[in-house]
Amino acid sequence: MTSSRVLAAVCAAMLAGPPAAIADTAAPVAAAELYAASCSACHGRTGRGVSVYPSLQNRTADYITEKLEIYRSGERIGPNSGLMIPNARDLTDAEIAALSEFISTTFR
Repeated sequence: MTSSRVLAAVCAAMLAGPPAAIADTAAPVAAAELYAASCSACHGRTGRGVSVYPSLQNRTADYITEKLEIYRSGERIGPNSGLMIPNARDLTDAEIAALSEFISTTFR
């Protein structure tokens, strides 16, 4: 293989992203950090809820995904919609999936 082909192969691999093993471990860490930064003030560090904010314990990933997608769309579905909509508005599908999985498996 010529050096230009080796360089092209290396560049292609780099553009493809991290190996699956690294990507698989990065998602839970990113979701935990996102939860800590954006969710824990109202839903608590353990997902039990704080004051009038609901508990996230024992919720399925599908339930969390559905709610976050509704809030992301701007639809009001409850008294805390004014707080949830701005928090969900910029979430990507991947972030919603990672958060949903993190919440459903961490707060059982």
